[in-house]
Amino acid sequence: MILLYQDTGLFIWNWSHRLGSQRRELRELKGENLLAGSVETLAETGYRYNFALGREESLITLASGPLARALEGVQPRALVFQHCQAESAVLPWRSDETDLISRNRYFAPMLMKELGLDDLPYFCSFASGCAGFITLLATAGGLFSGEEVDPVVCLMADGNQPGVSFDIARERILGSDHSSAFVVGREQCGYQILGLNYYSTTRLLVPLLEVVKRTVQMIHELASKLALDLNAASVVVHYPNIFPDTWKMVTRYLRLPRMEAVLDGMSERAHCAGSDSVISLAKVHRGEKGRLHVAVNYGLGLHLAVCLLKEEKLP
Repeated sequence: MILLYQDTGLFIWNWSHRLGSQRRELRELKGENLLAGSVETLAETGYRYNFALGREESLITLASGPLARALEGVQPRALVFQHCQAESAVLPWRSDETDLISRNRYFAPMLMKELGLDDLPYFCSFASGCAGFITLLATAGGLFSGEEVDPVVCLMADGNQPGVSFDIARERILGSDHSSAFVVGREQCGYQILGLNYYSTTRLLVPLLEVVKRTVQMIHELASKLALDLNAASVVVHYPNIFPDTWKMVTRYLRLPRMEAVLDGMSERAHCAGSDSVISLAKVHRGEKGRLHVAVNYGLGLHLAVCLLKEEKLP
């Protein structure tokens, strides 16, 4: 599915992120029985540390910082939330709570109450997994049907559940507790959203070679629909912090003469679901008007998504 936005004038800015306050080495995780595989396997893949919620920290307190920063100077018309894990969308309940209403403590309104926000429409999804950044772009973009001026604020947040191990035996993925936020609106700054290409399948396992081929194909298809010549442009491709060998193959097969491939901070902060894209885009932004950026998202399930952005100056 291809969605085009080059004529709608939508931009993203005010991006920010935060990781859990507790940094853990691989051997600490193994000692806590949080690794399904070996320390050596993760280390060879490129991981060294991950970040978890501290003892006095919750997913609400973690996410309040990025959301507050995204709201600076902004009067949003709506909020859009996304979680990689379904459990993150609802706060934990006690085993003796049998009333349905009391158990439905949705994360979004609880965080909004924390920041004193009310009377704002909000939307939430979690079925797209780690493809959440592009899911947010698609959802937020759909909220602009005409000449609306007021922006939409987007937020992602996920924390690993107690006692749940990282499944490196099969996927070799190490994740961190994270939250990130950004604004989608009409102000011409940050990055302009040009278009996105989204693919899903119900298969539980997809060969990584297929992921390589589909990623290359989807990038070229989207560029063609947007009438963009990637060979003649300066292009930055942002990869998620998983499967580094897969993305090296994508870079090789794209064969773009002026391409910068970004897989940022894998060893230091691990994989942060859709927040990988927010962190990377914020880090490499230079205010170089017209530079093209491709964000690649991969979500187990499988969701594979790419979006094309055009760099603008900051506000």
